[in-house]
Amino acid sequence: MNDVSGGTNAQVYEYMTRDVMTVSPDASVREVASRIAASDDHSGYPVCDRRRVEGFVSARDLLLADDEDPIFRVMTTDLIVAHPEMKVTDAARVILRSGIQKLPVVDDAGNLVGIISNADVIRSQIERATPEKVGKLVRTLENIHGIELTQERRTVALYDLIPTQGRVYADELEGRRYELEHGLAEPLVVIDNGGTLLLADGHHRMLAADRLGIEEMDAYVIVIDHAIDLGMERTAAKEGLETLEDVEVVDYARHPLVETTERLRSDE
Repeated sequence: MNDVSGGTNAQVYEYMTRDVMTVSPDASVREVASRIAASDDHSGYPVCDRRRVEGFVSARDLLLADDEDPIFRVMTTDLIVAHPEMKVTDAARVILRSGIQKLPVVDDAGNLVGIISNADVIRSQIERATPEKVGKLVRTLENIHGIELTQERRTVALYDLIPTQGRVYADELEGRRYELEHGLAEPLVVIDNGGTLLLADGHHRMLAADRLGIEEMDAYVIVIDHAIDLGMERTAAKEGLETLEDVEVVDYARHPLVETTERLRSDE
């Protein structure tokens, strides 16, 4: 339970559109151009042989093509595709960094199971870190451990925090830096486990603040008077996480559930 902001732990399959309009690789340019022209919602389509994704064709791909050309001759074949179990927040990074508006979602066999758009991502992120979300985490901890907890707002020193997440993403880090520079950053969510401060949510904000020379941040603090055995603390210890310097900054392209159709075909 590393994050409690709305949508943070949501997976792509929860928000993707499952009923996806596709075209055949043998369809003609004329046929697909007519479909695009008649649609208010589609400027392109995934190209599928049965359900297997072979490419994507957009209106731009059709501009210089002959009307009778088959789509497989003009479609884009090296696509970025996501896995249904990928986090929505990670899909958002792919969409942001690649500049695409819709990301095909494929299963382990390369079959199209849905599509997630930038609008779907926005819908998943409407709720943010709030006292209510912190309250939900409090109730969860109370139910699991059979204890009563308190909450408070507190200013915390960043180097006193133990991270519970081993990596952050470079592009989101830049987004959090922008928020901090413009006074828009949300509080961190911290668990005070008998004096040990565990960062439950806000790893990108923490690292962005450190890069800006900020030493302290506002936080929602969940107070556990007497230290208990927390799974997130065990995980942090196992991963060697002691300070913010132990958190790795990575690029979205290294995400294990991001593939391209070219790579999928090469693995066959």
